[in-house]
Amino acid sequence: MMEPTPDDLIAGLVRLLDIEEIDTDLYRGARNPGGVGRVFGGQVIAQALQAAQRSIGGEKIAHSLHAYFMRPGDEQHPIVYRVVRDFAGRSFANARVIAMQRGQAILNMAASFQLPENGLAHQDAMPDVPPPEALPTDRELRETMQDRIPEKFRRLFLRARPIEIRPVEAEHWSDPTKRAPLQHGWFRAVAPIGDDMTLHRAILAYASDMMLLGTCMLPHGIHWMMDQVQTASLDHALWLHEPFRADDWLLYQTDSPWAGHARGFNRGRFFSRDGRLVASVAQEGLVRVRE
Repeated sequence: MMEPTPDDLIAGLVRLLDIEEIDTDLYRGARNPGGVGRVFGGQVIAQALQAAQRSIGGEKIAHSLHAYFMRPGDEQHPIVYRVVRDFAGRSFANARVIAMQRGQAILNMAASFQLPENGLAHQDAMPDVPPPEALPTDRELRETMQDRIPEKFRRLFLRARPIEIRPVEAEHWSDPTKRAPLQHGWFRAVAPIGDDMTLHRAILAYASDMMLLGTCMLPHGIHWMMDQVQTASLDHALWLHEPFRADDWLLYQTDSPWAGHARGFNRGRFFSRDGRLVASVAQEGLVRVRE
């Protein structure tokens, strides 16, 4: 089978996030072609955000979302999204989204929208890290160690992806040495995606679930491919601060200030190439280590 081109990969991601309107405030999210097992959490977050953006419409822009994962999604079925528009003021609007499969809720999300306006401004400085051009791609790193990956994960591990990642530090699955819970990686879509900013926000929401949960495992020398490790996202919060393009390089910095009681707490920040803090994220996840 021929390797998909970058344009093919982005076209597939756009189709995945281009939800179908079934009725007023009711949408259907497509299955990920070739997906097996549990649905990637970033897909559910991104499709739910798209549903909220379609229902709110107008000039108000999504600036935050807060979601809880309740059940794992199944790649064998599409996901239905019900939107409830709770509030529509002059400056802000709020909506709730329920994602369902086979009659059961798999995710609840609340999203807030604001009419753009000016105000006081400050931000943290961008981390000082090497530029993406000086780093190998995540795909190149994976290919160098494919013989060490368990057979059941190898196809998933090596498949071409629509989001290119260039990690700054060694990935935890390639070097399980215990280290501080801090990671940096450059992200971008592998091909241009046009000027629909709702799509750029959805793609960042999709990417924000990557690299995040693994951060709290770094001090413990474990990762998700180990047989004794069980992981799952429990909740996810995203704040969208500034305009950005998901097909330009974004630096993703993640850290984890706490883990305990089979849960790990993780935070992330997205910086544009010119140093603007464009988004922040936080997530708590289940991390169990079985004897």
